[in-house]
Amino acid sequence: MGAAVTKSESLQKEWVPQTKLEAKIIEAVQRRASRGTTMKSFNSIVLKFPKIDEGLRNCRAIFQEFDEDSNGSIDQNELKNCIRKLEISFEEEEINDLFKACDINEDLGITFTEFIVLLCLVYLLKDDSSTLQKKWTMGMPKLEPTFETLVDTFVFLDGNKDGHVSREEMVRAIDESGERSSGRIAMKRFEEMDWDKNGMVNFKEFLFAFTQWVGIDEDEEEDDIDEKA
Repeated sequence: MGAAVTKSESLQKEWVPQTKLEAKIIEAVQRRASRGTTMKSFNSIVLKFPKIDEGLRNCRAIFQEFDEDSNGSIDQNELKNCIRKLEISFEEEEINDLFKACDINEDLGITFTEFIVLLCLVYLLKDDSSTLQKKWTMGMPKLEPTFETLVDTFVFLDGNKDGHVSREEMVRAIDESGERSSGRIAMKRFEEMDWDKNGMVNFKEFLFAFTQWVGIDEDEEEDDIDEKA
C-alpha cells in the first residue's frame, strides 16, 4: 500500500509553469541544486542576514543607473535597455515575463526591492558566469556572492529539489535548528513567503520575503526619493 500524499505534495505534482520564464527558473534552480548546498542549518542562514543586507544595498547604484528618468522605478523600456546593456540573452517574451513577475505591485514600474529580486533572477538564469561577470561593470562582482548565498539558501530549504519549498520542508529546516517554538516560527516564515497561498513557494516568492527578512523595505526607498526631491 502506497504512502499517503500530503496536500502540498499533491499541489506540487499538479503545478506546471505558466510562462517560459517560470520554466527556466525551475530548471536553473534544479541545475544549481545538483551541486549541493553549503548551508548546514536555518541558524547558519540567519547569521548571514547582516552581510546579505549589506550586499543587497549595493544594488542601489545599479538601480539608479538604469532608472533613466530618476523617478524611483524602472519601466518596461528601461528594463529592456538594462538587459541590452548587460548583453544578456533574453527573448522579448522573457523580458516581458521578467518585468511582470517582478512588478509585484502591478504599477508598471520596478521599485528598488523589486529590482533586487529581478537582478537575482537574472543572476540565476545567466548563461555563462564568466561572460556575465565581465559585462556587469557596475558592481556585479560584489553582488555575485550575495546572490549566490540567496540561491544556496533556497537550495537548502528545497529538500526534495523540485524547485519549490513546501510547508513541510520549511518546518523541517527550522525544526532541525533546535529553536524553541520552531513550528510556529516555521509557519510564520512560510506564510510570509507563500504570497499566492498555493501551499508552495517558488524562488521569486522566496526572494521577495528574504528582502523583508534582512531589512530591505519600500519605506526606505520612498525616504531616499524624498531626500533627493
